[in-house]
Amino acid sequence: MKRVITYGTFDTLHYGHIRLLQRARALGDYLIVALSTDEFNALKDKTAFHSWEERKAHLEALRYVDLVIPENTWEQKREDVQLYKVDIFTMGDDWHGKFDFLSDLCEVVYMPRTEGISSTMIRDKMRTG
Repeated sequence: MKRVITYGTFDTLHYGHIRLLQRARALGDYLIVALSTDEFNALKDKTAFHSWEERKAHLEALRYVDLVIPENTWEQKREDVQLYKVDIFTMGDDWHGKFDFLSDLCEVVYMPRTEGISSTMIRDKMRTG
């Protein structure tokens, strides 16, 4: 079984997220999503619209996602790859090169983002109406 992992906040879940998760799952047989906790987001100066528990429930409802785990720190990625026996680590290409340090443990794949949609755009639209 080929295991894939990706990381993110996945706030205001939208078709760009769905497309990313669908493509990530297509890389293997089992998709793990490391979901940024509210505490970790605070360290990154981010505030999610939905709580971690709500975002986790949204992700678990998707057929592409097999397991949701908490992302508590930037540094946990190597440990996660080893603990969950990950074959492929994937992120959006806006992170290109940032996770190449994992390539001694697994394949690292950067996928193109979906144009025209982001959580930031959705939050801005909600604020301005």
